[in-house]
Amino acid sequence: MALRWGIVSAGLIAGDFTTMLCSLPPSEHQVVAVAARDPNRSKEFAQKHNIPKAYGSYEELAQDPNVEVAYIATQHPQHKSAVLLCLAAGKAVLCEKPMGVKAAEVREMAAEARSRGIFLMEAIWSRFFPAMEALREVLVQGTIGDVRVARAEMGIQVTWLPRATDLSQAGGSLLDLGIYCIQFLSTVFGAQKPEKISAVADIHETGVDSTVSVLLWYPGGAHGSFSCSITSSLPNTAYVIGTKGMAQIRRTWCPTELVVNDEHKEFPPPVLGKGYTFLNGPCLSYEANHVRECLRKGLKESPVVPLAESELLAEILEEVRKAIGVTFPQDKC
Repeated sequence: MALRWGIVSAGLIAGDFTTMLCSLPPSEHQVVAVAARDPNRSKEFAQKHNIPKAYGSYEELAQDPNVEVAYIATQHPQHKSAVLLCLAAGKAVLCEKPMGVKAAEVREMAAEARSRGIFLMEAIWSRFFPAMEALREVLVQGTIGDVRVARAEMGIQVTWLPRATDLSQAGGSLLDLGIYCIQFLSTVFGAQKPEKISAVADIHETGVDSTVSVLLWYPGGAHGSFSCSITSSLPNTAYVIGTKGMAQIRRTWCPTELVVNDEHKEFPPPVLGKGYTFLNGPCLSYEANHVRECLRKGLKESPVVPLAESELLAEILEEVRKAIGVTFPQDKC
């Protein structure tokens, strides 16, 4: 039976996600509705992707009985309200990362999902790439020994994108790009809470963080670190060093290759549709198929991206923001 999706927002990532869904077998996934605050954008999006229903408000989509799961692709500050709206209507939810601007928002959403017994997952698509699955196996099997150091980088020049430097929209490198890095470290260190965090940053003239470097101390003396930037192009690699060797992925956010102790293995992305905005867009299918599997099994949250870990990631990001002195309007609410 097909999983029936409702797309909340008609932006760029929503377009890629929908292109991917429409390229999967219709017996497994169907996009039945889209909603945008601008009715014209919603209609244009629906026409482009051949979606039967186009709504001019998120409330209408939430009330559509044909929608089984909502994909939240709004800008960061609108995530919480959209998620809570859909949960209240009984819809399962996949929400783009970061799930919330601040930790309290993520805790509120997670608590609501738990209390209602409804599926909610943060859309950390990187977790589902075969290269990352292979890395997790390497760590479990002890191929590189006991992990001592892990590092991730993600830096892309994206200041051309208005929201990237918009303080009111929770722009900056940390929430947009740093989330990929910290989720990698959390994968490596088994979702442990760091014992100590220190950070430095360059602040953009608009008040958002342009470049951030973070050091995290984990239990047992292991070190994790990451750098993210919206103004500088970084190598965009992530690696883990253990007592017996090293594992490395390239393209931190969408890895299709893994190198373990100089042994190289590639994981080619699937061929699904055309016209993606973002690199390796077809790989969004990995998380979409995971959501379908979870819902068909009756799970209320993902074993790969559990709500407790989404809460932890939000807490770490918030602690880093406090360390570098970046405050969003949402922090005052």
